Amino acid sequence: MKIVYSADHFLHHAPGELLFGEFVPAFEKPERAELVLARVREMELGEVIAPQIFPLEPITRVHAPGLMELLQSAHKEWVELGRSGAAYPYTWPTRGMRMDRVPTSLDGRLAFYSFDCGTALTATSWQAIKSSVDVALTGATLLQGGERAAFSLCRPPGHHAGADHYGGYCFLNNAAIAAQKLLDDGAKRVAILDVDYHHGNGTQQIFYNRDDVFFVSLHGHPDQEYPYLLGFEDEKGAGKGEGYNLNFPLHWGTEWPGYEAALQEGIKRIAAYAPDVVVVSLGVDTYKDDPISHFKLEHEHFTRIGAMIKALNKPTLFVMEGGYAVAEIGINAVNVLTGFKGA
Repeated sequence: MKIVYSADHFLHHAPGELLFGEFVPAFEKPERAELVLARVREMELGEVIAPQIFPLEPITRVHAPGLMELLQSAHKEWVELGRSGAAYPYTWPTRGMRMDRVPTSLDGRLAFYSFDCGTALTATSWQAIKSSVDVALTGATLLQGGERAAFSLCRPPGHHAGADHYGGYCFLNNAAIAAQKLLDDGAKRVAILDVDYHHGNGTQQIFYNRDDVFFVSLHGHPDQEYPYLLGFEDEKGAGKGEGYNLNFPLHWGTEWPGYEAALQEGIKRIAAYAPDVVVVSLGVDTYKDDPISHFKLEHEHFTRIGAMIKALNKPTLFVMEGGYAVAEIGINAVNVLTGFKGA
């Protein structure tokens, strides 16, 4: 298994985030990717390669031009307004507000395109964001070249980013961009399996009306957990996409037996869909000691997740998402990959 990695991820380092009334150090930090990389090398998982550099066109297949422009220019405009630090929104649209026009001011555009105050834009964030997309696209290219599996060690993560909005530490949706690239290059059907603790609201929104991508997500129940407003069981897709969106919202305290049963059903449904390729949004914040999550998985359960995914017997791209028990992130992420390789 080849592993795609870029040190450009260091160029994004948020100064902090708003959590429960306090401004705290960011949970999504460069150390996460470095510890996964160290574990990859320790376990001799496979060759670590640099990403190819792709044009912006694969991103525009998924994301609105206005969002991309904002991500590239926001911090420069922020500084030009006489401000210091990272660029954050401080208001968000809600019912009754206009969404039929994009504001011209920076603060208006930050409000229009974002949905939380945990996703900072710094002077060099765009370079890291673009590099993360290149890491995902390179993984997709490896599969197109005949590899049966690849691991795109993306940072920043992506699954909360929708077609026209960012948040949840995510700016552009790496897994969705990779899935679209696979389709554009010949795949007829792609399944995306999201095992991150938090619902992949962005991925769901991007593909909700389509039948060429089957999205399956296991996550904390939105009655209890971020992002709160999406991820319920009754969200099954719309139009051509009806029946191609499958959510497994699970309550706080979920242990392996409950998680395994949901994963088995999700994998069964993916097998019935018969995709050409599987993309896995690999979050390991389902670990029992994750500081912002409430499931109870142990190290060995991640190995079993990998083995269960391997049983699909499909070309598989793993795209790194969340996981904030930093000391354990490398063990848990690589356990999934070694479980997949060893099954």
